[in-house]
Amino acid sequence: MRRNRNTSLDTVVTDFLLLGLAHPPHLRTFLFLVFFLIYILTQLGNLLILLTVWADPKLHARPMYILLGVLSFLDMWLSSVIVPRIIVNFTPASKAIAFGGCVAQLYFFHFLGSTQCFLYTLMAYDRYLAICQPLRYPVLMNGKLCTILVAGAWVAGSIHGSIQATLTFRLPYCGPKEVDYFFCDIPAVLRLACADTTINELVTFVDIGVVAASCFMLILLSYANIVHAILKIRTADGRKRAFSTCGSHLTVVTVYYVPCIFIYLRAGSKSPFDGAVAVFYTVVTPLLNPLIYTLRNQEVKSALKRLRAGRRNVEEDK
Repeated sequence: MRRNRNTSLDTVVTDFLLLGLAHPPHLRTFLFLVFFLIYILTQLGNLLILLTVWADPKLHARPMYILLGVLSFLDMWLSSVIVPRIIVNFTPASKAIAFGGCVAQLYFFHFLGSTQCFLYTLMAYDRYLAICQPLRYPVLMNGKLCTILVAGAWVAGSIHGSIQATLTFRLPYCGPKEVDYFFCDIPAVLRLACADTTINELVTFVDIGVVAASCFMLILLSYANIVHAILKIRTADGRKRAFSTCGSHLTVVTVYYVPCIFIYLRAGSKSPFDGAVAVFYTVVTPLLNPLIYTLRNQEVKSALKRLRAGRRNVEEDK
């Protein structure tokens, strides 16, 4: 990407203007309500799963549900980093975001997003061990190892976010300051840089696009082995339960990874569809996770019933 030569390097940008999602003016109130409702449902749904996993002894002792609880926690924060800014853009309030706020938003988005990327891979590995290595599963994936792997995902995500934020904002920004996007993300911000961004685009391609694509391929490989193992299960009920558990995970993974790879493997390009595509992994996926894992997971539904029954018994004892 060439440097923007229409502005002076002596000018220093102190804030940016987020232009938000393109929309017809008469739909502004409707879209405000839609995204506000999505945000509330996302927070409540993921909080419900997080509390259910924490409160039910049968769930929080199992690695699969430890990972699910962490995923819900990530979704709550990832949604909070992005969606409130979208909602503000549908109001008459200023679209400005401070330079430091833009740095923070980009860092936390890539920190949480990459951690989630690694977590999806761990969840696929967990399901692979549970279905393909059932006798060795308690040894290969126990609570301690699960905690270490999750901590590693958080550390790797933090490092990734720091690298991307540092490389993006080490460049000079001297105007214009209109970010043609709904949040501060690397491709949109780099278009405003007053310096050559070739290195940044290459790092983005390798560090985000290739890593995301590699994680996605590892997940698909895990599920190819899982499907092969499931087909060997003799009972129809056993096959149904295994497919149900893995199908929910694979649905969420596809909605998350495919748009993500589409955006970051072509970081130097600009498409009018980029904003709509990005909504899937920034807004839709955090909303879908609690719906899919609750409605399609019998153990989570059973845990919710036990919690309701326990609460009812406590109220009756009073």
